[in-house]
Amino acid sequence: MAGLRDLALIGVMVFSFARVGAVVALNVEDYFQQGKRWWFRLHEKGGKRHDVPAHHKADEYIDAYMISAGFGDGKTTPLFRTIDRHRRLTHNRMTRREVLAMVKRRARAAGLPAHISCHTFRATGITTYLLNGGTLEKAQQIAAHESPRTTKLYYALRIVM
Repeated sequence: MAGLRDLALIGVMVFSFARVGAVVALNVEDYFQQGKRWWFRLHEKGGKRHDVPAHHKADEYIDAYMISAGFGDGKTTPLFRTIDRHRRLTHNRMTRREVLAMVKRRARAAGLPAHISCHTFRATGITTYLLNGGTLEKAQQIAAHESPRTTKLYYALRIVM
C-alpha cells in the first residue's frame, strides 16, 4: 500500500508541478473527471484554487492507489493518508514533513543524492515539460506562478543540475 501511495503522491508532484502543501491538501473529491479528462483541484498558497489536468501517468498511479485503498464514496476524506504500524492506511492526512521523510527515504533507497526534496519533483516536472517543447506561458499557468520569471528559473536551473 505504501508503495502505491508514494508513487501516486510523487506522480502528482511531478506531473502537475504542484507544491507539496497543495498535494497533501487534496481530498478524494479533488481528483475528478470533467468530460473525458481527469483533473486535480489544488488548493494553493493564499487560499487560491487551481484546477490542473491530470497527466495520463498521474492518472494511472492515482487510479491504482485508489483502487488498492478502496476509497469508495469517501469523497471528503484525505487522498494521501498516513500508514499505521500494521502497514494499513489510516484516516489521517499526511503532513508536509511526513512527505519529506518519505521522499528522503525513497531517494536514499534509490541511491539518489541527499539533497533531493519535495521541490525536486516540481522542478523536474517543469524542466522536463519545457525541455520537451512546452511553452513557458503554459508551464507558468500549470505551476500557478505569478510571474514568468519564476518559471524561467526552473529552466535556468537545469544547467546547474
